[in-house]
Amino acid sequence: MNLSDLPVALDTPLDAQAREFSFDARDFQRVRELIHQRAGISLHEHKQAMVYSRLSRRLRETGHRTFSSYLQWLEGASGDSGEREWQQFVNCLTTNLTSFFREEHHFPVLTEALRAIGPRVPIRIWCSAASTGEEPYSIAMCALEALGNSAPVTILASDIDTQVLATAQRGVYAHDARGLSPDRLKRHFMRGTGNNAGYIRVRPELQKLIDFRPFNLMSPSWALGEPFDIVFCRNVMIYFDAPTQRRVLERMHAVMKPRGHLFVGHSENFTDSRDLFQLRGKTVYQRA
Repeated sequence: MNLSDLPVALDTPLDAQAREFSFDARDFQRVRELIHQRAGISLHEHKQAMVYSRLSRRLRETGHRTFSSYLQWLEGASGDSGEREWQQFVNCLTTNLTSFFREEHHFPVLTEALRAIGPRVPIRIWCSAASTGEEPYSIAMCALEALGNSAPVTILASDIDTQVLATAQRGVYAHDARGLSPDRLKRHFMRGTGNNAGYIRVRPELQKLIDFRPFNLMSPSWALGEPFDIVFCRNVMIYFDAPTQRRVLERMHAVMKPRGHLFVGHSENFTDSRDLFQLRGKTVYQRA
């Protein structure tokens, strides 16, 4: 077991001896403040070991021997190189857990909503936490199955983490990827051969529905184009505090069409924001 993964206090002698870099409670608190400012993420107090483990890579890459010196340098970083390091900082601290057709109960509701709009009306969908791509591709599969290959559907797939978004854009996965039925594998994917054996690639007709784009929900500008009929924001706002959740919900409300659907994660509940979204099913809301 890696000692950096053990939930021990930061100021214990064992911890100090085992750690490669100097990291104390003040460093951890500063990390919490910076990631909240930058990405809206509220890190719980028990995440010290996770922060140390993930950010240690950045210290090695940048040549810093202590967290305090790295964080001081990061805060003063500017220009393109500074922005790149801020992105690396965010990438290290985001959590990406996904699979095809995860939270399966959402997809019959999505199919019903798509068919209610109809196959001839342009439909805009936003997947606001695309991760490695399984979610937006699941949405795209559902759209083609509901409305046919000529369905006028466009999907904006965004994520704050640029590394996982690059994986999503490639659309290549292990052949035994979780959540895919044999029928969907055959219809929507190509099997790799030779050196690519054991992998599958998303078919072009599926991939063309999706526009992948880096996006931070804390961005002051939400220039996302025409209003959305449907928004997926699943298992994202569990990492935000209540005021941040409210601000994001208000902005999502502003970029959605009246009566548009919002799909959220299984542990997320926004009944305190009934003025914005009204519950219409299991973790499915409708724009008020």
